[in-house]
Amino acid sequence: MKKLLFACSVLALFSCQIQAQNTAKTASTEKLAAMNTESIYQFKVKDIEGKTFDFSKLKGKKIMVVNTASECGLTPQYEQLQKLYTQYKDKNLIIVGFPANNFGAQEPGSNKEIATFCSKNYGVTFPMMEKISVKGEDMHPLYHFLTEKSKNGLQDSQVEWNFQKYLINEKGNLVKVISPKTLPDSKEVIDWITKG
Repeated sequence: MKKLLFACSVLALFSCQIQAQNTAKTASTEKLAAMNTESIYQFKVKDIEGKTFDFSKLKGKKIMVVNTASECGLTPQYEQLQKLYTQYKDKNLIIVGFPANNFGAQEPGSNKEIATFCSKNYGVTFPMMEKISVKGEDMHPLYHFLTEKSKNGLQDSQVEWNFQKYLINEKGNLVKVISPKTLPDSKEVIDWITKG
C-alpha cells in the first residue's frame, strides 16, 4: 500500500512538472509570436488626394481604421466619426478612413467625388485615403494586416460590411475589431479612447 501511495505521489509530481514545462513553452511561443507580428507603422498608403500617408508618423497615437462608403445605410456614421475626431484628436486619437466599393457597390465614386461628398455632407476633416479593396483577391496589404492573425497577432477577421472599425493602440498593434453596426460613439469605443 505504501509503495502504491509513493508511486502515485511520484507520478503526480512528474505530471505537475510536465504541465509547468508545457505552460512555460506555450507562454514563450505566444511571446515569440507577439514579437514576430507586424505593426501598422510599416504601411505607407495614398491619401484621397494622391499624397503619401505614412502610418509610422502616427506613433504614440490611438488609431481607428474604418472602411467607408457614400451610399450605405450606415453612411450617417460619418457624422459620428467626425464628432469623435473633433472631440478626441487633441487627446491622441486619429481616425483614418478607407473608402471601399466591396459591399453592394455602395462606393462607386472617384476619389475626388468621395472627398467632395465627405466634406460637403459631413464636414469630414479626419484623414481619408484613396479608394481601396478591403476583401477578395485585390485586398489592400493594410487589410491583410488587419484581418490576419499571423500578421496582427490578435485575431483573424473578415470585413463584414462598410464602417467596420479596427482599433490600433499607441504601439501600432491591433487591439480590437468593432462591428460595422456599432456606432463610433458607442461606450465600447469611448472606453477604449479614454481608458485604454
